Amino acid sequence: MSAPPPETATPENAEFAATAAAPAVLVNSASARASLEALRSEIAKAVVGQDPAVTGLVVALLCRGHVLLEGVPGVAKTLLVRALAASLELDTKRVQFTPDLMPSDVTGSLVYDARTAEFSFQPGPVFTNLLLADEINRTPPKTQSSLLEAMEERQVTIDGSPRPLPDPFLVAATQNPMEYEGTYPLPEAQLDRFLLKLTVPLPSRDDEINVLTRHADGFNPRDLEAAGIRPVAGPADLEAARAAVARTSVSPEIAAYVVDICRATRESPSLALGASPRGATALLSTARAWAWLTGRDYVIPDDVKALALPTLRHRIQLRPEAEMEGVTTDSVITTVLAHVPVPR
Repeated sequence: MSAPPPETATPENAEFAATAAAPAVLVNSASARASLEALRSEIAKAVVGQDPAVTGLVVALLCRGHVLLEGVPGVAKTLLVRALAASLELDTKRVQFTPDLMPSDVTGSLVYDARTAEFSFQPGPVFTNLLLADEINRTPPKTQSSLLEAMEERQVTIDGSPRPLPDPFLVAATQNPMEYEGTYPLPEAQLDRFLLKLTVPLPSRDDEINVLTRHADGFNPRDLEAAGIRPVAGPADLEAARAAVARTSVSPEIAAYVVDICRATRESPSLALGASPRGATALLSTARAWAWLTGRDYVIPDDVKALALPTLRHRIQLRPEAEMEGVTTDSVITTVLAHVPVPR
C-alpha cells in the first residue's frame, strides 16, 4: 500500500499551527515562572530576610547579567550565592579573591607537558556557569581585570586564542564596603560590567532572631543539602524564561522614560559621572525581567522605578563636595525619579 500524500500547506493550516503554538508558548512561560518562583523559595530555606537581593539575582539570571553584592561581613552574602548555586542545575565554582591571587588563577594558563613537549591549556574556575567571586575587592585591580573579558565577551583569550565560556554564565561577586581595611576600589570599567549592584543590609531584629533560632535547631550553613535545598531550575527553565522576557513589550513612552532618567543623572549637580547609554539599556532589560516576573507581558513605569536603584547606583559617581555633604548615589537617583515626569 502506498503512503498517503503529505498534507498540503494552506492558509487555514498555517492559522491552526499558529493557534496551536501559542498555548504551548504560554505553558512554557508559566512553567518557567513557576520554576524561578520555586528558586526564590529554595534560597529562603538558608537565607533569612534578604528578599530584594534574592529577587535581584533572579533578575540577573533572566537578563544574562552579573551581580555585585555589597555588605558588611557576616550578612550572608556568600551564603546567598551558594544557596542560589545549590538551587540550580548548573555547574558552579568559587574563587576567594585575596591580595596574592593572580589573573591566571582565575582564567587558567598554558602548562608545559614534558612528555609531549607541548603546551596544553588548563582552564581556570571561570569556565563554569555560575562563578562566585568572593570578596572581589580584596584583590588588586590587576587580578580584578581578569574578569573583564569574561563578563563582557563571554570568552577568555589565552595566548591569542579566544576560548568561549559555557552558557549560561553568571558572575556573582561579593564585596565589603570601601571603608573596610584591605579593600581595593573596583575600576569604573569593572563596575560597569555588573548589571546590578545589590546592597545586603543588616537584618531586622525579628529576622536576626529567626537566624539564631535556625542555628539553635541545627542549621549548618556549610551543609545546604541538609537544609533541604534541592535544584529546582535548570538551563531549560532559564531559556524559556529569557525567551518570555524577550517578548515583553516596551512602549515608546516607557523607552523615553528610561532615557530621561539616565539623562537627568548626567545633569545632576551632585554627580561627576552620570549613567551612560549602557546604563539605560541595562535599566530597560531589568525592568522587562521584573515585569515578566510579576506576571505581565508589558512594562509599566513602576517596573522602571523598582529597578532603578540597583541598576544605576554603581554607574554614577558623586562629586567630592557632594560626598562630603553626605549625599549618596541612592539619594541622587531617588531625587531624579521624583522629578522626571512619569508617562501616563
